Amino acid sequence: MKFKILLALIFVNLMQAQKFYFPKTAVTDSLILEKQMPGLAQQVIPQLQSEKNKPENRVDLLDNLFRLQMVAQDYKNSLASLSENRNLFADHHMGDYRYIGFELYSMAKLAQKESNISFPNAIEKVFNQKYESLPKKLIPRLPLAVDGNVRESRKQMKEILDKQKNKDSIDYKTALSLCKSYLSYKTYSSIKPQVVQLLASKDKEKFIIETKDLKIKNGNTLTITIVRKKGNTSPLPVILTNNIYAGLFDEFFGKRAATYNYVGAVVNTRGKRNSNNVNDPFEHESEDIYEVIDWISKQPWCNGKVGMIGGSYLGFSQWAAVKKLHPALKTIVPQVAVGIGIDYPAQNNIFMSYMLQWIQYVTNNKLTDEVDFGNFAKWNLINTEWYKSGKSFRALDTISGKTSKIFQRWLDHPAYDEYWQKMVPYKEDFSKINIPILTTTGYYDDDQIGALYYFKQHHQYNKNAEHYLIIGPYNHGGAQSFGFTYVNGSPIDPVARISIDDLAFSWFDYILKGDKKPEILKDRINFQVMNTNTWKHVADLDKMHTSTVKFYLQDKKNTASVFNKPETQSFTKQIVDFKNRDQKDTYYKVSKKDSIKTTTSIIFESEVLDKDMIISGNLSGFFNVSINKKDFDTDTYLYQIQPDGKSSLLSTHIVRASYAKNNEVRQLLEPNKMEQIPINNSYVMSRKIEKGSKLLLLVGVNKNPNWQINYGTGKDVSDETIKDSGEPLEVKWYNDSYVEIPVYKD
Repeated sequence: MKFKILLALIFVNLMQAQKFYFPKTAVTDSLILEKQMPGLAQQVIPQLQSEKNKPENRVDLLDNLFRLQMVAQDYKNSLASLSENRNLFADHHMGDYRYIGFELYSMAKLAQKESNISFPNAIEKVFNQKYESLPKKLIPRLPLAVDGNVRESRKQMKEILDKQKNKDSIDYKTALSLCKSYLSYKTYSSIKPQVVQLLASKDKEKFIIETKDLKIKNGNTLTITIVRKKGNTSPLPVILTNNIYAGLFDEFFGKRAATYNYVGAVVNTRGKRNSNNVNDPFEHESEDIYEVIDWISKQPWCNGKVGMIGGSYLGFSQWAAVKKLHPALKTIVPQVAVGIGIDYPAQNNIFMSYMLQWIQYVTNNKLTDEVDFGNFAKWNLINTEWYKSGKSFRALDTISGKTSKIFQRWLDHPAYDEYWQKMVPYKEDFSKINIPILTTTGYYDDDQIGALYYFKQHHQYNKNAEHYLIIGPYNHGGAQSFGFTYVNGSPIDPVARISIDDLAFSWFDYILKGDKKPEILKDRINFQVMNTNTWKHVADLDKMHTSTVKFYLQDKKNTASVFNKPETQSFTKQIVDFKNRDQKDTYYKVSKKDSIKTTTSIIFESEVLDKDMIISGNLSGFFNVSINKKDFDTDTYLYQIQPDGKSSLLSTHIVRASYAKNNEVRQLLEPNKMEQIPINNSYVMSRKIEKGSKLLLLVGVNKNPNWQINYGTGKDVSDETIKDSGEPLEVKWYNDSYVEIPVYKD
């Protein structure tokens, strides 16, 4: 018996370490490489489809499969796999533009063989066929969809091959990476120049596109792109987007508006494209956009009405625009809007490492530095190096090799002070915003907190605000485009798989053209309850739930239920050593299938739920704590452990304790005294939790390379170093602390 087990273990190890024949001559000889790649892909395909390597969902499996089939020159099956991938990626043909460059290449290869024509002729033939068959609303996405980076894919391929020198075999992961980078290089180097020309020719037939430098009254020069559909001779409402991400997105936003029968106008921020002004992100939008709208409203192709749209930074821009409202601006559609100073570059007053990556993304050149921004290995290394070094957070830009005045300026404002307040409406400013607004965000949107901040402030200061909210199971990209079928690895309900584009332009039709209001907007707040396949509609955010349940910080071993208030006060002690930068991650095994990272957290687990529960809204409550320092950053996670043992993240909350009561004024804690820290600005979620599930609550201390480290001295956290760490942080989490969970009942 033992011998059989040993044989089985040896077999498993051999399977895990399985390598494929790949001659070392292929590394240095391109002709041999060309001959070897189809055979290598054929060997990798069965391994991809094996249980050991199979991705969580079929979308990801097909993503790799169609590429391998292309490398194997099995173009017919590759097209079938790609088609299935798209159908699973998004309903209603919303993702039919996806990977269209690879599709054109495969179609051309088949056409070349079947019709006995040259490859360029085959590309032209299949391009025309595909262009005519696509839904018209997808046409603006084509230039983005075929913008493969030939240089970068060639570089990646070379790096992989260099590591294969003097080797006659290749492991599974390396082989898969090689096939993918080889395919990208081969595809886009073959088709991109010709397809770009073909697209430009089609654009000339459909659109009038003008790009000009606009000198506005404040003396600054901005580049603006105007797109009109040919045949539209009468003045139309203009849909304006303020875009810091200068490049292909400019024409995309413009052509999208024109496709929906508007004039599209896209203005780049100061310092982008042809503007020689200083690029200071976020600082001048309010002033500049007013002047841009003034110019647009006076053009012969504008009927005097302007609307705005865009997501993330582009969503922020619309809130900047309404700080000084131009009479021609009739509506805005801010999507996943950055809450400047609220959730970015600091979330609840804690600065994030990502801010430097983003700053360089938009300031390295006049367009965007896609290669640097997408080099996640580089940025992970920079953030880890900073973390390991123990240097101040201010040193992060120096560690990156490129100092940044913007980065340093932002760090000078850890409170939500006048610097941030002047960029967007502040308090009473919201009372003057009297135009209709449609906000979209998602439960998995990185900027949900910002988007909801504007929504809440507008309704707080303007009781008659005509401001609607759509929120559902969307991430940052989905809530400004369309509902992807899979989010965070799990499928979303069919009713949530809507086109945010269609919704936004139906809204514009309603406000700017007098059409009917979009049907989904039945009340101010329109939210999708996950796992119920229904939308709910309420007048107030607080009505997303009908009651609450308090989850107390007590060990379930010592209580019948974590939902009951403890009879006697006690605490759980947590110790965090800020000097320790080699701490190994720890995990809590929730089932045979899943575990959750708990390195700087303590765990509180509920009993098994004996009935379904709909959690709907955002977490609130209080932490009663005592610490031996003047400050710390809390980190909170609420998970569902499903009956099948799989975990799902429901909500998170992070806050600097000294700003928890007032984000404008720092109030340091008194060491060794019990303090109450309110829980505000957590992530909203609406989801049915099935009977048989458990809730897992993690509370702890923020200490990782992705955020500032608060050493608790009371000094400016950006200036603290590991030398300030002193004795380890001791936190007493008292058991009468609770996280209040919002619950919805029909």
